[in-house]
Amino acid sequence: MTQKQKVTSQKEAIFNNEVVSRFELYNSLFLTLPFYKVKDTGTLLPLFIKYCEDGVKQHQTPAEIITAFFEKYTQASSATDVNDLLFRFIQYIERQVVLFDAVEDASFQKLNTAEDQGSLRSLLRKSAFNTELHDRTLKLIEDFSLRLVLTAHPTQFYPGSVLSIITDLTTAIKTNDIDSINQLLQQLGKTPFFNKKSPTPVDEALSLTWYLENVFYFAAANIQSEIDSALEEIQIPSKKVIEMGFWPGGDRDGNPNVQAKDTREVTRMLRQVLFRCYYRDFRKLKRRITFRGVEEKIHQIQDVLYKNAFDTGIEPKDISAELAAGLQEIKDTLLESHDGLFADLVDDLLRKVALYGSYFASLDIRQDSRVLRDVHAWCRQHKPILSLFPENYDELSEEEKIAHLSFKSAKIHHGEDTAPLISDTLDTITDIRTIQQQNGPLACHRFIISNCQQASDILQLIELFLWNGWTVEDLDIDFVPLFETVHDLKDASAIMETLYKHPFYQQHLARRGQQQQIMLGFSDSTKDGGYLMANWSIFNAKVALTTISEEHNVKLAFFDGRGGPPSRGGGKTHRFYASMGKEIANHHLQLTIQGQTISSQYGSIDSAGFNISQLVNAGISSGLREKHNILLDPEHKNVLDQMADDSFESFVALRQHPLFLTYLERYSPLSLLSKITISSRPVKRSSGEKLRLEDLRAISFVTAWGQLKQNVPGFYGIGTALKNQEDAGNWDQITRTYQESGYFKTIIDNCMMSMSKSDFSITAHFAKDPEFGAFWTMLYEEYERSKAMLLKLAGHQTLMENYPVEKRSIAVREKIVLPLVLIQHYALEKLQEEATASTAAYEKLAIRTVYGIVNAGRNSA
Repeated sequence: MTQKQKVTSQKEAIFNNEVVSRFELYNSLFLTLPFYKVKDTGTLLPLFIKYCEDGVKQHQTPAEIITAFFEKYTQASSATDVNDLLFRFIQYIERQVVLFDAVEDASFQKLNTAEDQGSLRSLLRKSAFNTELHDRTLKLIEDFSLRLVLTAHPTQFYPGSVLSIITDLTTAIKTNDIDSINQLLQQLGKTPFFNKKSPTPVDEALSLTWYLENVFYFAAANIQSEIDSALEEIQIPSKKVIEMGFWPGGDRDGNPNVQAKDTREVTRMLRQVLFRCYYRDFRKLKRRITFRGVEEKIHQIQDVLYKNAFDTGIEPKDISAELAAGLQEIKDTLLESHDGLFADLVDDLLRKVALYGSYFASLDIRQDSRVLRDVHAWCRQHKPILSLFPENYDELSEEEKIAHLSFKSAKIHHGEDTAPLISDTLDTITDIRTIQQQNGPLACHRFIISNCQQASDILQLIELFLWNGWTVEDLDIDFVPLFETVHDLKDASAIMETLYKHPFYQQHLARRGQQQQIMLGFSDSTKDGGYLMANWSIFNAKVALTTISEEHNVKLAFFDGRGGPPSRGGGKTHRFYASMGKEIANHHLQLTIQGQTISSQYGSIDSAGFNISQLVNAGISSGLREKHNILLDPEHKNVLDQMADDSFESFVALRQHPLFLTYLERYSPLSLLSKITISSRPVKRSSGEKLRLEDLRAISFVTAWGQLKQNVPGFYGIGTALKNQEDAGNWDQITRTYQESGYFKTIIDNCMMSMSKSDFSITAHFAKDPEFGAFWTMLYEEYERSKAMLLKLAGHQTLMENYPVEKRSIAVREKIVLPLVLIQHYALEKLQEEATASTAAYEKLAIRTVYGIVNAGRNSA
């Protein structure tokens, strides 16, 4: 324990010296830069920050704080002048956040040493003298895989130009290159932070490929190289462990604006970007391998790579096998005739070809089950399908529907008059065949069914494939049900059992290696049932699904739809996986990497490599321990069941409060999110004017609460649940559960992270509001109750006491953006009272604050 505290204090000292002090130094330089129209802004901003801090402590309203500041320190005499200076403050603060990101990233290696993580090599060395443990380790490695799936969520606000500046600024800060830092800060001040118009789905995909090309291409290969080296030491063949996935251009449920043409364009783009990476590497390799015996093969490969990288007219096809064979031929010649000189460079490129093939990242297709049911219904009305189904098919029971499915191959023709959603689904199913032929079978092989509520949702989708150019024998597709709501999670195992017992589906699984992938959604389950119930429902669903899959000899892989914040499944993700017991399938880790999580945890090669290693080691070490999960023991399970129910009841009561949505719309920028030009996706699922909670997308829901600095989805109900247990005399039992269960402890720790990013003092003046005062007080009391109970449970004095570096980082970031939060509230308040002529100006002011607040959070709640 003493050693851990010592290490922690050392980290804290490093953070203060390397991050906080450096940021203050470079920030003082940044504030003196003479940017256009911002003379004196850098001087006034520190005063404004101090004024905001003091005003919040005194529970003043944002309008009172801002009005008093302008009267005291400026000559701004009109609303236009006030708004103009507030915009300049926003621009500076946005860039202060970037500067802090860069300084923190520059210190990453010093803050995260090799001792902070295990390694496959260390695991193998530990097992060297224990035959049983050694065999288990090798079996785990043979079975294990990690898939990271990049998604285009509207919480990643940095455009590619800013990401490049952050990368260069980070490099300059590492070496204290003051001249470069000064120039980059000037560039940062003049570089736009957002688009003038919303991006298309293809634009979003192109933005995310920046990370594939500049980070994951290298980081994943580096980790794979370490794995290969560790296995080579014990004479074990290389095993591909890391896989990359991609959603932009394929995810229709998340973004209804995605069309079949976008899917085709994105897969072409992924392929071309990958071959540009290959070509870049090969050019470096060619500069070193200048020996006799390889000249012709070098020339051939360079020509192939160049054409595939830059010739847009080339007919694409999967050439990964031929490319690997050519590189192996060069390597063999080096080993035979040139003492293996530079063979390691060839190995590096061979490894990347093995990882990325001709596709870079597998593109997933996702669509809502209700849309797919409509497509199936449309097909049933047309020849040659018409005769296969009764007219009252939709009214039949689930069992009767499944009995009518025949899985016969056919060809459905649709014309220009067909509804867009029908055409898109049918075209996409056909296009997947072409994508697999051009980029390889792994380029697009998963179809995810959102809102999956019955076995027929999967079986009917299979029929759609068979009616659109696919045959039973070549159906190289994994059909992935997505269970999201609390209710659907409870029904998940029964749905899968029906599938596992179905003769046709059994045959399909056999052709797919007896492997089944199931996606579980954290975001909607949290919006549906609250933080604790969502986590507990997913845990129980995983246990039940693992049990039923093992009974049917099916190899199960869970695909977790996780967002950045704990309220959407984020937080200390690797700790979740490390805490799984043997009752939960954990050999294949698959998770979405969304929004700010991409830039914060995978924004550089160093951080991406570290976090990929964390996940790999969490999965393998969890499998090695294979401990029974104590949460399944009656004494622990019963108390968690009761707590989840109490939390659920508390959260649902809040959702049903008549002021719930009205409060969120009034005091957060929720109604303005659709006007932010950073995403091609809508804020809500329905197109109606009136906002309904069930239509509101989880990411918008969580973002709105995060902007309010109240983060309700990340904690609400857990304080009530814990207090009820204390009142019932079960506190000792709860404490034992917390101490003995890594899973429960991670839930609690992540909840405390959400609460650390909450600050009810900013909205304390709401308590006096005649309409919303009682509602705000209810939220605040649950926050205080949750905070007190969590601290008591953990035995801590402050939130995140075990994570002082992260706690300090949050504190600095929250201080930087406090003025943005107040400016946002000020603008929203003005929108409630000002004449129509001023609406556009205040809307723009409120919208601009969203960028910096979200970016500073690095996860949004």
